Amino acid sequence: METRTPTDASLREEYRLVDAWGLHSGIDIHGCNPEAIRSKDMIKQFVIELCDLIEMKRFGECVVVNFGEDERVAGYSMTQLIETSLISAHFANQTNAVYLDVFSCKYYNPTVVAEFAKKFFGGKEYDLHYTVRK
Repeated sequence: METRTPTDASLREEYRLVDAWGLHSGIDIHGCNPEAIRSKDMIKQFVIELCDLIEMKRFGECVVVNFGEDERVAGYSMTQLIETSLISAHFANQTNAVYLDVFSCKYYNPTVVAEFAKKFFGGKEYDLHYTVRK
């Protein structure tokens, strides 16, 4: 994946031109609020609000599990099936970072997702990578 910050119009056009099957975005959010990323309830609320924002239908329950024997990777991991694919994330306690992935065969704007997640978790900055799947 390469780092890009597309405009919605340019990404929609790319999506249309290649007759995309789906869109995957990987968003790394740094400097997050430690209380937010260590709260199972807040993570579940984030998923609900994100799915509403990008108009994705949640399928089943959101799974949020806290694990990791190695301190470097310890923290919550989350998965949420959506009707059009999957949202997942890992919340790294040691670095107060969020590693969020959204994959959907329905178009969404990855910049909107990144900005929303940064604000929700009180992040200082993010890196956004996306791939148009065909």
